[in-house]
Amino acid sequence: MGSSQSELREHDVQELSEKTGFSPEQIRNLHKRFKNLTNNGNSLSRGDLENIGDLTFNPIRSQIIDAFFDKRNFGQDEVGTVEEIGFEEFLTVMSHFRPLKQHLMQEDKEKIRREKLRFLFNMHDKDNDGIITLDEYRQLVEELLSNSAIEAQRIKSIADAAMLEVASVTMGQMAPDEVYEGITFEHFLQILKGVEIESKMYIRFLYVDTTPMSCGK
Repeated sequence: MGSSQSELREHDVQELSEKTGFSPEQIRNLHKRFKNLTNNGNSLSRGDLENIGDLTFNPIRSQIIDAFFDKRNFGQDEVGTVEEIGFEEFLTVMSHFRPLKQHLMQEDKEKIRREKLRFLFNMHDKDNDGIITLDEYRQLVEELLSNSAIEAQRIKSIADAAMLEVASVTMGQMAPDEVYEGITFEHFLQILKGVEIESKMYIRFLYVDTTPMSCGK
């Protein structure tokens, strides 16, 4: 496509805009950020993201970085990971954090919401087995609270309670002889039902002259 070149062609900008939902201006700004992160290179590595100061104290720093190199997030029905990504993959991953446009049909809103939640699920289903274990969920809660002023013992209690709550919500759907293995994507949808996730997913540190976005912070 040529979208990783020093300058984006207008045709590439329009094509990427249609694919990701970003405006042409946002794409150009993100391309500047991409080139800055890669020292004007054509591919982005984990090291490039690990050097971002704003990520240093983010409690889910590793999950955010991993998400950029997870093939499941490229929209091509592939699995596995890569060591480096080009601008198009970078932009595709970033599109999961894009706020919803106004005046969308309800059907489109639900589709985008499901895509965002699938992205979040993938962040914690690292082995791609379709399950987030209760221990992984408990660890996630602890990580999210790790930079707060809450005492360590209180954080542990909150994480334990969150794990038990998830189990009670999802196990109610199980037959008596079933073994609970963890949170499936359908369970995940149920747990976050009613949570306005669209306004909570944004990544501030990656943006240049665009509306700030953040994840887990």
